[in-house]
Parts: sequence; structure tokens; C-alpha cells
Amino acid sequence: MWYVYFLALSNGVICVGSTGDLWRRLTSHERGQVISTAKFLPFTLEPYVAVQTAAKARQLEKYFKTGSGKALAKKRFW
Repeated sequence: MWYVYFLALSNGVICVGSTGDLWRRLTSHERGQVISTAKFLPFTLEPYVAVQTAAKARQLEKYFKTGSGKALAKKRFW
């Protein structure tokens, strides 16, 4: 199982990522080991989506980082 996740960072930005091990990835974010989020701790885990393959997870992550993907996520998830 693969996951596409959303993190609400302390600066108000929503970060999108994908992983095969969601809890390990969240732990690395919490410890400040991820460069893109380390300066904006703490964060809140927003909704996440589970998919079957890594390719689908990467495709969704890429989509949610686009303008229309952000608009859809904002409308459906928040």
C-alpha cells in the first residue's frame, strides 16, 4: 500500500508527499530530517490517500502539487 499525504506546516503551507511507509515518513518529518519541512515544525497531518502502487502515488502527488490539484484538494479535503 502506498500513501499520498498532506502536511499543514506551521507557516500555513500545505506540503504534499508520497511514501510506502507513512508512519516512518511522518517520524522523519517530526525529527526534522526532511529538509523541505524542518524549518516549519510542528505540522499537522491532514487527510491522506491510500493507493495500490508507487506509480499511482507519485502520479497523484505530482497532480496535487499543480494549481488544479491544490484547488481540488482544498475543496474536497478542507
